[in-house]
Amino acid sequence: MDWTRTHAVIRRTVPPAPRRRTALTAVLAGALTVGILVGASNARGETAGPARAECPADLVGRADCYSGRDSAGAYYAIAVPHDWNGSLVVHAHGGPDLGAASDPARSLDDLNRWTVMVKEGYAWAGSSYRRGGYGTRMAAADTESVRRLFVEEFGVPGRTYVHGQSWGGNVAAKVVETYGGRGGAYDGALLTNGVLAGGSRGYDYRVDLRVVYQYYCGNHPRPTEPQYPLWQGLRAGSTMTTAALRARLQECTGYASAPAERTALQQRNLDDILAVTRVPERTLESHLRFATFTFRDIVHHRLGGRNPFGNQGVRYSGSHDDEALNAGVERFAPDPTAVRDLSYDSDLTGQVSIPVLTLRSIGDPTAFVEHEAAYRDTLRGAGRDGHLVQTFTRESEHSAVSDAEYAASMAALDRWARAGEKPTARSVATSCAAFDRTYGTGCFYDPEFRPSSYASRVEPRPGGLRWPAMTAAQERAWSRIEGVGIAP
Repeated sequence: MDWTRTHAVIRRTVPPAPRRRTALTAVLAGALTVGILVGASNARGETAGPARAECPADLVGRADCYSGRDSAGAYYAIAVPHDWNGSLVVHAHGGPDLGAASDPARSLDDLNRWTVMVKEGYAWAGSSYRRGGYGTRMAAADTESVRRLFVEEFGVPGRTYVHGQSWGGNVAAKVVETYGGRGGAYDGALLTNGVLAGGSRGYDYRVDLRVVYQYYCGNHPRPTEPQYPLWQGLRAGSTMTTAALRARLQECTGYASAPAERTALQQRNLDDILAVTRVPERTLESHLRFATFTFRDIVHHRLGGRNPFGNQGVRYSGSHDDEALNAGVERFAPDPTAVRDLSYDSDLTGQVSIPVLTLRSIGDPTAFVEHEAAYRDTLRGAGRDGHLVQTFTRESEHSAVSDAEYAASMAALDRWARAGEKPTARSVATSCAAFDRTYGTGCFYDPEFRPSSYASRVEPRPGGLRWPAMTAAQERAWSRIEGVGIAP
């Protein structure tokens, strides 16, 4: 089949609707309307394929868009450009979102954010995941599910790539290891600003923030409130809101005020917290929010109250009185079974068999650039670093980079997968200018940049210097343990 033909021609190979619907087992459980028409409800629970949906404004007249809900309950969105190049980008979104159910708006919002992929000629498919909350393998399975839905509806693409942003980078990297072996469904991966250190080590700096914050502020919880170990993030029955957390952070540090409006104590608290944790001031609130609400989700909802985090052996430094800080900060050791389950769910073995290209903002204030060093060392430890090319830009945002850079990255990955032309950081940087003539968003590559080790940014826990954090042998052994990991 000529995969350069439009999807209108390719769809003629799709099985008749009744047979297709049986294979899809995609349940449209309710009206999926998020400001646009995305499908019809089916009260009897019958299966159905994707429903036509209104495209984002940038794609109107350039693509056909669809959405639906799969058999696991995950909403999804699909776009197929009129000038489809025959290849598919499967997107893994970040977060994790913390709602109980799948969010019908999420995949549609992501399509709107990454219209550049469709403008470059790729079909696009993204899942909202079957539920909110932590679960990397669950999210990877739902990402694979939307790929299969696409194939059933539109045929087998000429090439299939997985893209993940933020925590979605961790999800996409898990997709690569789980479903992307030689001869598998995926031909390459683009990981952008990804949380690539995995769950068992990738949140240690937020563990440090949680305890250092409490040492200086003492208001999360307050002495008059029920006490709980800080590794829980928040006690299970708490009704604290994000607004209430921001109010406590403001009370202690004045972070939202101009420096001249802070008290001397607020300024010293803020200076000490930032210096010790090395968290950027502009993302202090979001990191503390993660160390509160997402930690609660991980501990109480996913690990049955067990503790996967520890800070014993960590020496905190950079404050006005390190000796007092280290003597007074709360210490705890993790439950080995909780570490195992979080590691099995989200750590990476480095067993990569397809091209992987990463794109990272050097000034990423959320998933620090040293995550790239952790991923490099993970693949190197597995003897698979020949499958990896890393690129870096002088940008300072986490949630998105320049559209011209996304386009340049996809083109380089596509050439690598199709023709075996492995790119370099410099060749990708050089190619970006041609795409910027279309998008005008700028090219900010720094081909010479190399990140320092993960341990240079995040104080390692005992035994935490070797990568991968979970070896392939451990993964195989743990997989035989009943109930291992995080339930979908």
